[in-house]
Amino acid sequence: MTTQLAAYLSYDGNCAEAMNFYAQVLGAKLEALITYGQMPGGDPVAPEHAGRIMHAYLVHKDFALMAGDVPPGIPFAGIQGCMMAITFPTVAEAERVFKAFSEGGKVTMPLSETFWADTFGMVTDRFGTPWGINGGPRTM
Repeated sequence: MTTQLAAYLSYDGNCAEAMNFYAQVLGAKLEALITYGQMPGGDPVAPEHAGRIMHAYLVHKDFALMAGDVPPGIPFAGIQGCMMAITFPTVAEAERVFKAFSEGGKVTMPLSETFWADTFGMVTDRFGTPWGINGGPRTM
């Protein structure tokens, strides 16, 4: 196996909805969606937490993305201090994904030309995940 690096995002009860949305928009496959109630062995979780997602695994031909709802007793402060940066070969694909992520979210920087890509913009989607979306990368 080769070394791999993947983002692991945390949510507060809406992980399943977010990961299903990302799978659909990004053309990926959601390979695992395991709730706390489905965990093998260990201590049982409180009934109100059993339906929350312990581990989600989304696979695309070019990347993997993992996520889960915060464990019981862990306060959730949102996703802070980072953003998911994704690059598409074309402006059209970047525009499509940016539009989908913008619905119900907040655009922090509209798509526009940059020195590193034909288009780049930043949006925090409706699940609270910040994204930097590139389309048509340029050689720097």
